[in-house]
Amino acid sequence: MTDSTNSLVNKLARTELIDMVPYQSARRLQAGNGAFNEKIWLNANEAPGTGEYKVSSDCINRYPDFQPDNLLDAYSEYCALPKQQVLATRGADEGIELLIRTFCTPYQDNIVICPPTYGMYAISAENHGAGITKVPLINNELDLDGLAEQVGKAKVVFLCSPGNPTGNLLPHGQIKQALELFKDDAIVVVDEAYIEFDAQKSVASWLSDYDNLVVLRTLSKAFALAGLRCGFTLASEAIITMMSKVIAPYPISAPVAEIASQALNQTGLAKMNAQVSNVISLRESLIDWLKAQAWCETVFPSDANFVLFKTAKKDEIFNLLMKHNILIRDQSKQQQLANCLRISIGSEQELESLKKSIKLYFNANNS
Repeated sequence: MTDSTNSLVNKLARTELIDMVPYQSARRLQAGNGAFNEKIWLNANEAPGTGEYKVSSDCINRYPDFQPDNLLDAYSEYCALPKQQVLATRGADEGIELLIRTFCTPYQDNIVICPPTYGMYAISAENHGAGITKVPLINNELDLDGLAEQVGKAKVVFLCSPGNPTGNLLPHGQIKQALELFKDDAIVVVDEAYIEFDAQKSVASWLSDYDNLVVLRTLSKAFALAGLRCGFTLASEAIITMMSKVIAPYPISAPVAEIASQALNQTGLAKMNAQVSNVISLRESLIDWLKAQAWCETVFPSDANFVLFKTAKKDEIFNLLMKHNILIRDQSKQQQLANCLRISIGSEQELESLKKSIKLYFNANNS
């Protein structure tokens, strides 16, 4: 790109975008380039494997339905909500963006986030020109007094449960208090991207009780379909109708709808549940191992498919794993998470490779 092109782009672009740092996704930081078998990917909270899916090519020459019936029927049955309360999106990320675009007037309205939390809430708000107010977590739980101060000052409040990158569920009592605080003033979004790892703690059944509740879901985690980019927004019919005015005309491609529907049938759900059980077992084993390591200061409780831990040896561990083509996520730039690393729960073999690499390194350096 020439200097003159840069100059023109900077002149025409919105001012706040020129210096804005985009969301640093795991794949943006470390691209796979199609060669995913050459490294161990434990940095994006993906599932370790997926199954075989059949895709028809009969409708590739046609635009897909706006909200494919086969997909909405399947997810409606899965989440026990009417189809009118379900919106299929390109991952939960599109749901985040749509909520901000639907309810926040640019350069006028604000969102509330509770760091440390998922970075796309703030990035989507910046992209839309919405203000961002931070009410940090206290011991990985909500600061309800801090949230109360934002009543009447924000349009959308994002709560992540289980949290990313913290891993823990928010107490139901706190979520209910937040919903009551903002019942007349703001949409309260509960991001349940990881809820299948403790499915009984979902708040989706509360939608009939709280008009301002929205729940975000995805097939990227427990369903092992991160590459599919398929998510869902669960809300009142009125909220879904309003968001449907903003979403792109063909958000879900026909192949995506077909594969996602298969993942949601009886066989697909049985496989997902089996994988969740395996992930939980591997997660608890990893937590026990980390707690036994002299270099590990803190292991955070996890209700998700990853484990966050703190260590003064953060750089050493991250770099040595990189040398062995094992990728984990450095979360130390997040508020309250200095010296913290996050390990996604991959396969048993992948986690054993990680443990072995770390053990060999510290044995060699302590001898």
